[in-house]
Amino acid sequence: MMLNAIQNLPPVQWASHHPRLAAWIVLSVGMVALLVIEARDVGLLPTQWVALIVAAVLVAGACVWIISWEDEDEIEEVEGSESAAASAEAKPGE
Repeated sequence: MMLNAIQNLPPVQWASHHPRLAAWIVLSVGMVALLVIEARDVGLLPTQWVALIVAAVLVAGACVWIISWEDEDEIEEVEGSESAAASAEAKPGE
C-alpha cells in the first residue's frame, strides 16, 4: 500500500518515464555536492567554481550515457530473439 502511494507521486512518475534524465539529475546533484564539500576551503574563484560544476554535470551525463549502452544492447538482444522466434514459427508451416 505504501509502495503504491510512493509510485503515484509526480516526481516518481516523471522519473519512471524519463529514467536516464532522472539518473543524470541525481548523479549530478551528488557529484556537485561532493565537489562543494571537498573544495570549499581551496579558495577557488567564482569562474573556477562554475567551470568545475559544469564539468561535474557533464561527466555525470557521460556516465549515464555510457551506462545506457548496456540497456540498448539488451533491447537489441530481445528484439533479435523475438524475430528469430517469429521466423522459426513461420518455417514449420512451409
